[in-house]
Amino acid sequence: MTVLEECLSPHVAMLQRDHVRLEWRKPYPALERARSVAWTCFCRATVYELYEGAGQAFIRRTVQLDGGHEVYETSVRPIHETRAIWTGLLSGRAR
Repeated sequence: MTVLEECLSPHVAMLQRDHVRLEWRKPYPALERARSVAWTCFCRATVYELYEGAGQAFIRRTVQLDGGHEVYETSVRPIHETRAIWTGLLSGRAR
């Protein structure tokens, strides 16, 4: 069994040529009660998480580096908008 066969979380698809470029920012305390409701597999260097709370949501991107990690987030939007972006991210249509 390979590592990918052991993964339980989804992997981000290859980036599509006509993808939407997301704006990533340094984290800020946007939603204090937000919780992670979906995430990509931790076997990759870049992990994405979908956070939701109080009718709002954002996506967090964590780049795992040898000396630590870098965290970036999208802006906070209504849940339905962020879920659409999440679907685009997983399918390679957004990054």
